[in-house]
Amino acid sequence: MSTMVQHEPETFRKKRSFLNNDQRKIIAQLLIKNSCGGKLKSGTVIWLASKYSVSIDVIYRIWKQVSQTGDASHKRTKNCGRKRVAVDIEKVRDISLAKRSTLQSLAFALGISKTALFKFVKDGTLRRHSNALKPQMKDSNMKDRLRFCLSMLEETSLPHDPEFKFMHNIVHIDEKWFYMTKKSANYYLLENEDEPYRTCKNKNFIGKVMFLVAVARPRFDDGDKEIFSGKIGVFPLVQKVAAKRSSINRASGTLETKPITSITKEVSRNFLINKVLPAIKEKWPREHAMETIYIQQDNAPCHVSIDDEEFHKAASEGGFDIRLSCQPPNSPDLNVLDLSFFNVIQSLQQKEVSKSVDELIEVVQNSYDNFSSKQSDKNFLTLQSCMIEIMKIKGSNNYRIPHMKKEVLLNRGIPPTQLKCDRELVENTFQYLNNDN
Repeated sequence: MSTMVQHEPETFRKKRSFLNNDQRKIIAQLLIKNSCGGKLKSGTVIWLASKYSVSIDVIYRIWKQVSQTGDASHKRTKNCGRKRVAVDIEKVRDISLAKRSTLQSLAFALGISKTALFKFVKDGTLRRHSNALKPQMKDSNMKDRLRFCLSMLEETSLPHDPEFKFMHNIVHIDEKWFYMTKKSANYYLLENEDEPYRTCKNKNFIGKVMFLVAVARPRFDDGDKEIFSGKIGVFPLVQKVAAKRSSINRASGTLETKPITSITKEVSRNFLINKVLPAIKEKWPREHAMETIYIQQDNAPCHVSIDDEEFHKAASEGGFDIRLSCQPPNSPDLNVLDLSFFNVIQSLQQKEVSKSVDELIEVVQNSYDNFSSKQSDKNFLTLQSCMIEIMKIKGSNNYRIPHMKKEVLLNRGIPPTQLKCDRELVENTFQYLNNDN
């Protein structure tokens, strides 16, 4: 019999596989079979190491263990290794929200590592939540919200659950600032790509323009073909101002587009009469031109009062019946623009680069034009679902916007146009308001 092999080839030295007890018993039997007088046959160790993809040292250890004890089983148990530290994740409830803004601060408060805490995020025990401030509600505000929601229900005495109005004759208007860029932006770059270099004179005074946006609910025919997009217009609150002195960019006297920074009642009236009203009269479907059209605005002090004589005179021209209405105070969730429309338009706008006021106006206009009418129609369904939630919680704004799976219904070809409201909920809302009166 030849002696054991003393030199381990490079190929077997790098292999590290764990052998279970069944494999070790088979190896032990092969070793005993290929041994004589306590010595292994030549090549046996290398052959077994290659077959089971382990180092020859592992085979030698098994042979030594079998020779001494007669048992090839490993000593490793299920509880081997470092013992886990028990973490009472329910202690998170007792930690202030200010210390829960990052995983690092929360891990420090719990006295555990960030890696250990991340396991709870991975398995869903902890979840990330973005929290936005909401307007503070007074009792009078909540009652006004309830009355507004009830006014949006169809007036019917039928025994079935009441439905919301189609809302086709309501034009939602509101103002919003759009910025040329954000203070901080995230990008995906290649490994060897240079990081973008962005500058501005003062990041607290980034170029911006306020836009007055007007949108109504789109209309579709029986074949789901669009007959009215609902897009009344997006109007930049700007003015043309002559440059007072020359510069490298333009000569003196050149007309420049400047944002109107102070929005007064006169400015609002001017844009309503000269921009919004002509756009409504031009774009409104002719077959519905004789119905009463409501322009819903919020209660900002700079807005025109609903009984403004100058507005009523201009609104009645051409045989139209256009009136102003106000949504309840502190209720941006009752206007489709604040509810979701502005977010979508802004996300589209921020995908384009604008370096001047005129470029920003063009980008916002294109984003408004590219917004899908189908998506706009779904926003009105979201508005109706919010009204239902508002009635459930007695006019408060402490609710989550429900998911209706509108995309699934749209793909099935049965998108709802009116949501039904539980009759008992409506009766309880009426009773709540009457008892408080």
